[in-house]
Amino acid sequence: MLKSVKVRDYMTTDLVTFTPDMDLFRAIDKLLMHRISGAPVLDENGYLIGLLSEGDCLKGILAGSYFEEAGGSVASVMTTVVETIDADADIVKAAEHFISQRRRRLPVVDEGQLVGQISRRDILRAMQTYNQHGAPK
Repeated sequence: MLKSVKVRDYMTTDLVTFTPDMDLFRAIDKLLMHRISGAPVLDENGYLIGLLSEGDCLKGILAGSYFEEAGGSVASVMTTVVETIDADADIVKAAEHFISQRRRRLPVVDEGQLVGQISRRDILRAMQTYNQHGAPK
């Protein structure tokens, strides 16, 4: 059953991350280069302090265009209220969260430390594996 499949089994662990002082346009370059829609923001000690999404970047650029000061830092536009999911949560819980909260990705934590990220696409991949084989790999 899908409830026995853990987030840790399908999460991405090789993450693109940002720092709060990173230039916004440099962060946008990284999003585009890696073909991702957002990534975690970590402080100097590696703790999760925010998320930067395409939407955050657009809001920052739009706000800056009004004042003819496009740009700034990641910290100036990132989302600071971060929802996370535990690495040992089942993927059904993650899927329910994606639907109810209209999220595309969730940082994955294990004992408070960032260990990965799970996305809607990762959930679909898990369900495809389950469907093809009758049980997760």
